[in-house]
Amino acid sequence: MLLIRNGRVFDGVHPDAQSVDILVKDGKIAAMGNDLPADGAEVFDAAGQNIYPGFIDAHCHIGLEGSGIGFEGIDVNEMTDILTPHIRGIDGIEPTDPTFHEALAAGVTTVCTGPGSANVLGGQFLAMKTFGNRVDDMVIDPFVAMKCAFGENPKRCYRDKNNASRMATAAKLRESLMKAKEYGEKLAAAKDDPTKRPAFDMKMEALQPVLRGEVPLKAHAHQANDIFTAIRIAKEFGVKLTLEHVTEGHLIAEQLKEEGYPLAVGPSLTHATKFELRNKTFATPGVLANAGCHVCIITDSPVIPENYLPLCAALAVKSGMKPFDALQAITIHAAEHVGVADRAGSLEVGKDADIVVMEGDFLEVASAPSAVFIDGKRVIG
Repeated sequence: MLLIRNGRVFDGVHPDAQSVDILVKDGKIAAMGNDLPADGAEVFDAAGQNIYPGFIDAHCHIGLEGSGIGFEGIDVNEMTDILTPHIRGIDGIEPTDPTFHEALAAGVTTVCTGPGSANVLGGQFLAMKTFGNRVDDMVIDPFVAMKCAFGENPKRCYRDKNNASRMATAAKLRESLMKAKEYGEKLAAAKDDPTKRPAFDMKMEALQPVLRGEVPLKAHAHQANDIFTAIRIAKEFGVKLTLEHVTEGHLIAEQLKEEGYPLAVGPSLTHATKFELRNKTFATPGVLANAGCHVCIITDSPVIPENYLPLCAALAVKSGMKPFDALQAITIHAAEHVGVADRAGSLEVGKDADIVVMEGDFLEVASAPSAVFIDGKRVIG
């Protein structure tokens, strides 16, 4: 057991700090309140310090594109096929990569990581904790989203093969979803008769959870027209959708509010390296949040190092985002975006005891965690 006392608790749900103790049992938050009895628990005195939920990055590639390695060590894109819904991010994770420790040291305790954006259908994202040496023990959910990509990346990577326009990208995604829908209908019609089942197709199998509404399409889309194409296709097939990057979101904030899809904004701490990034600004998260959108902030690590996630939140505040919105953008909103809010993203009874203790405000660049807990275990400090 663990008892954290005397800190200012920012739970990710209420705007103001609370002066409450946090009791942890079996890796979960068991109680929050005043003057909780220790009952033999290890006591951590957080006097004068701020306590936050573990920070969450809702979109990155940590573990698949690591630190200090050449091309041979990058596993983020399967460049032999533009349609790879069947590949699983969990199978490529290198949990001993130094970037995981760097993330931990900055208070990032949960990440949603998976394949890159070279392919129209890139594969399966997972949600995982950032502490451990075996991914099977770190994973929260091995399949939280199906990556798809619009815009310049699929065009650039497959221009000389079979995908030289945005129209082709959209057509390939539609064709895959149409085939998967037909495949699923044949499976349903066959019932328990194996002689009537269609020939096994691993790609089509992988898309069934998307069509059943169990996991969303996780759509890489920077430019406004690509964002609307992703929404158009999601509506056509009645599937769930999260929008990733949303670089031009501030230009269409009212429309995105009306649509209601979760938005992951970033990476913003980089130069505009391609045409579709020309309107990149740290003002985007605040504009969208002020419009009433559901917003989280992402690093797209390694595009931005994972440990700079709190810095990105601070720069969003500098550009107009409200501080509480920024906290939620890297805690509870990120957890909701990924679909793991039942376990992470806020300090509430019953949730995983992923806790960050800092002497300063999380928005202060000079601040760093004095202690980080994952599942109630002290992993930093």
